[in-house]
Amino acid sequence: MAEHPTHHDAARPAGGGTRPADSDARPDADDDARAFRELLRGLRVWEAELPAFDPARAPAEPLPLFRRWLREAAEAGVPEPHTMTLATADAAGAPSVRTLMLHDADERGWHFASHRGSRKGRELAARPRAALGFYWAAVGRQVRIRGTVTAAGPEESAADLHRRSPGALAAALVGRQSEVLGSTGELARASDAAWERARREPDAPVPSWTLYVLRAEEVEFFQGDARRRHVRLNYRYGGGCWRRELLWP
Repeated sequence: MAEHPTHHDAARPAGGGTRPADSDARPDADDDARAFRELLRGLRVWEAELPAFDPARAPAEPLPLFRRWLREAAEAGVPEPHTMTLATADAAGAPSVRTLMLHDADERGWHFASHRGSRKGRELAARPRAALGFYWAAVGRQVRIRGTVTAAGPEESAADLHRRSPGALAAALVGRQSEVLGSTGELARASDAAWERARREPDAPVPSWTLYVLRAEEVEFFQGDARRRHVRLNYRYGGGCWRRELLWP
């Protein structure tokens, strides 16, 4: 799982100066930090029996295995197994990551969607490469994917949106994703109007809605093991075919 940076900068005022020393607050802050570290060390993973994975029996290409693993995660009770992380980078190389839904996975690649003007849309326009991450804790499995991203045309993007729920359409109609929001009241008014339009016009157009397809160049399957003998099977695409390799855990 990804680690987060420390938050030293959050202790500084907006002007960039240092916060005045507060000797009364410091013991409490130290206690909070110690308690948080103890909480992290006390958390346990993979205490249930995990499924076995024999990489020698894996298919020649990653897509069938991905589909099987997602289905098995759903059958194991993993909530929202189609939820994934998407990592992109802006023109300067600064990374961003967020959670969103997988819309499809087929011979073309892994499908997801967003507004072109959102941060992810802008970053994909500047750098059309991305990485995806899936984690299914109940079965101790991860899948990591990276490759190039292309934007589908308006008709396919519209069809993707209108196959989804009225709530998804309403959210898309609100638009303005990633822009600064003035107040929660402003959002409530825009959302109410969008829900009303979605009910009235189930085929309402949202020109900025864009379907993206990530064409994988590398797909890694990670099967966790309680004894830390994790199995990592990596697929690499090159020369018109997929090649498989095992990785040290």
